[in-house]
Amino acid sequence: MKLEKILIGTKNKAKLEELRFSLKELEYNGVEILDLNKFEIIEPEENGDSFYENALIKATYYSKITNLPTICDDGGIVIPYLGGFPGVKSKRWLGYDASDDELINFTLLKMKDAKDDERIAFLTVCVYFHDPINNISIFKEESIEGIIANEPSKNRIKGYPYRSLFIVKEIGKYYDELTPEEHEKVNHRIKAVKKVIEEIKKYYDF
Repeated sequence: MKLEKILIGTKNKAKLEELRFSLKELEYNGVEILDLNKFEIIEPEENGDSFYENALIKATYYSKITNLPTICDDGGIVIPYLGGFPGVKSKRWLGYDASDDELINFTLLKMKDAKDDERIAFLTVCVYFHDPINNISIFKEESIEGIIANEPSKNRIKGYPYRSLFIVKEIGKYYDELTPEEHEKVNHRIKAVKKVIEEIKKYYDF
């Protein structure tokens, strides 16, 4: 069985670039990587209670409309001090129109009284692949542990507001200040996609 195409189901430019990078192994093996810019599709409502549920909603929705194997993800930041918030509401904590700066400032406000040992946080993602023709579904979850800083980094990545506040525990640097090599080593999305690819290889011929 041959895997000829994969659709990346996101309109987030930063996430699209990261997923496309993560899928380069499949692209090198002849799989055509498509994105939603080729389609006029309204985004589905992400009303799941977990990253898994939202990733599943998106992957099955886009694959059903396009009849293409589709890979989607859902993720965000989980802060135990805030009871796990914003979690699945990371993107829409202040509504869908909130800017990166507004989300950064609101997070800092919510964390203003948190002590050092209460500033632990996790960047978490679920990556979900669905092939509607062969009825194959694969998902993997990954997390990075870090600390919420007292102020944002100066090197912000548009579309990823929480990374500007996240100091990666393993390396001791703001996520936004990681070198390309460090980023590839710790990135939770890249790790999850690699695990999905390993499962994909069990079903398709390359």
